[in-house]
Amino acid sequence: MRTYPCEEMKRFNYLTGEINAVYHAIARRVGLPDSEMQILYTIVDNGNVCTQSRIVRLTGLCKQTLNSALRRMEAQELIVTEAAGARGRNVRLTENGMRLAEQTAVKVMEAERAAFDGWSVQEVETYLALTEKFLTAFGEKARLL
Repeated sequence: MRTYPCEEMKRFNYLTGEINAVYHAIARRVGLPDSEMQILYTIVDNGNVCTQSRIVRLTGLCKQTLNSALRRMEAQELIVTEAAGARGRNVRLTENGMRLAEQTAVKVMEAERAAFDGWSVQEVETYLALTEKFLTAFGEKARLL
């Protein structure tokens, strides 16, 4: 029987934590809370408009944190929210939001892309496939807890 957490899981968790720390450091350097950086990134990545429910799903932010961040961002005129269907809301970047995103989230995306540029296509595909496989298996096991 293996001891828990196993060495591989420790390494995985530490690497995940260190990656998250890099994103946190970037957000701090540009003067944004992590949640606002994640929201900007997600909206840009989805064509400058995204539903609130999709932001929650893609970022892992809880609804309360998302709503608080969106209120701050609306007050700063970075985003607007609008009805999307019967119960949903779209979040759209304003001109100010687009300018901020260009200086922050887009630069993060460029750095991520540059990091992958040092990998072969096969390495990228393998990494993504294995990460998705882990997510699926872990999600299934987590539902049983």
